[in-house]
Amino acid sequence: MTEQLNPDDFVISRKRKKYKFAKFHNAENCFEFDQWQQQAVNVLELGAGTAAFSVELASRYPDKTFAAVDVKADRLQKGAYEALERGLTNISFIRARADQIVDLFPPSSLTEVWLTFPDPFPRDRSARRRMTHGLYLEKYASLLNKRGHFFLKHDDPRFFAWSLEQLVGNGWHIQELSFDLHESELSSDYKIKTTYETRWLDEGLKTNFVNATKGT
Repeated sequence: MTEQLNPDDFVISRKRKKYKFAKFHNAENCFEFDQWQQQAVNVLELGAGTAAFSVELASRYPDKTFAAVDVKADRLQKGAYEALERGLTNISFIRARADQIVDLFPPSSLTEVWLTFPDPFPRDRSARRRMTHGLYLEKYASLLNKRGHFFLKHDDPRFFAWSLEQLVGNGWHIQELSFDLHESELSSDYKIKTTYETRWLDEGLKTNFVNATKGT
């Protein structure tokens, strides 16, 4: 019997990526930066990747609105289609850079900002690119309302310790802290796993977590 061949097996990776970009642009819940008209949402996940985390949160809290932001459309489209399959209408997916977020949402409109496993940029000369640098923390503070919370999850202990220093040095207040989130008694919402997190937990790494507020 002749083996049936799948044409997709012969599509080069570059074309596969273009296909994912096309899927992003064809999804009704996906937006480019310049397509998104500044709208208020409750919860923002920045550097969302496939947005598995935000999709699960959105399913748990249908009365809240969510936005998953990442610079890579080929990743975001995966979460977008998962949300559509689950019938979730309270989450949007936006392709934008982290430094553009102040142009995406009205000031003081967010209740939560989630930063999940950002690039640690380990070289000292790249410190200003880290998304917990004071320059970024200022942006988050401007978007959060007075009772808003900033959440960070990360597997790199050095980056996490540096981020804690940035938070405290810039006047943020630490509300909850764990150096092993999944062994803690903190909220199960915090323990929803990103795609990246699932992989690293399987390799024995721990998730560091902090919940911080800017208001008094």
